[in-house]
Amino acid sequence: MKLSLRVRTPPEVNLTSLIDVVLLLLVFFMVSTSFVKQSQINISLPQAERSTLVEERPEQIDIMITETGTFLVNGRELINNRPETIRNALQKVSVGKNDMPLTISADANARHQHVVTAMDVAGRLGFTKISIATVNDPVE
Repeated sequence: MKLSLRVRTPPEVNLTSLIDVVLLLLVFFMVSTSFVKQSQINISLPQAERSTLVEERPEQIDIMITETGTFLVNGRELINNRPETIRNALQKVSVGKNDMPLTISADANARHQHVVTAMDVAGRLGFTKISIATVNDPVE
């Protein structure tokens, strides 16, 4: 029996119909897309006649105690570390509003007595939201 080998022709892919479908979809989406025009409103804002200096009251009071026993209230250094000086500074900063949060932070080498003095003065003035800030040592 004699077998004959036929030469096979490579299959052809007809892309014409695929291109037609893609173009029709493109035209459909272009026609069906709605373009929204943003509306604009002209607003005339009021002008201030004169500027008034508004003194901002801090939202929190920070007491810092250095290694040498120096007190700083909201970054301002006090002239000494007597309780009367601390009390006057807290009254001035809080403007009589003792419901503000108060944070006490001290140097690691500061005396414990200075921290207790600050807490005592704040407690006698009626501050109830007193917290002590701590700093974690950096990991080596």
